[in-house]
Amino acid sequence: MNAGAYGGEIKDVLISSTYLNENYELVEIKNEDHEFKYRDSIFSKKDWIIIESKFKVQYGNKEEIENKRNENMNSRIEKQPLDKPNAGSTFKRGEDFITAKVIDEVGLKGYKIGGAMVSEKHAGFIVNYDNASAKDILDLIEYVKKRVKEEKNKDLQLEVLIIGD
Repeated sequence: MNAGAYGGEIKDVLISSTYLNENYELVEIKNEDHEFKYRDSIFSKKDWIIIESKFKVQYGNKEEIENKRNENMNSRIEKQPLDKPNAGSTFKRGEDFITAKVIDEVGLKGYKIGGAMVSEKHAGFIVNYDNASAKDILDLIEYVKKRVKEEKNKDLQLEVLIIGD
């Protein structure tokens, strides 16, 4: 789905992927055939299973790379709810708004349904704070989307993929 952070995305370093198609055939495609967009690729629309991907190795100064890695990790620790189970950023960035900011402005930071909660640290994350069921999480996602639409007239798009019923 073209994951990304800190100015980079999978599309920037991917060479190719091999996947299993609906006919159980192995198919290899190059980077440009992935149809990468923001948090999207051809694999978001197909029932294919990625078997292998090849990535470019980026060489550089070991100390600089370690410093950058540590800086990024510290930023994540400071800004994201890594202390609670979650699926990462729940909603995509808005085209003309910061998603976490509008969720916070609506007053939903810390809002709970069952064991699911809008993170108190970063409103763009839904966390499992107390043995949440899938229903708790899905109900909370729908509630957040509804409230943001009603109060801010903004449509939230999911970054996570919901599989199954």
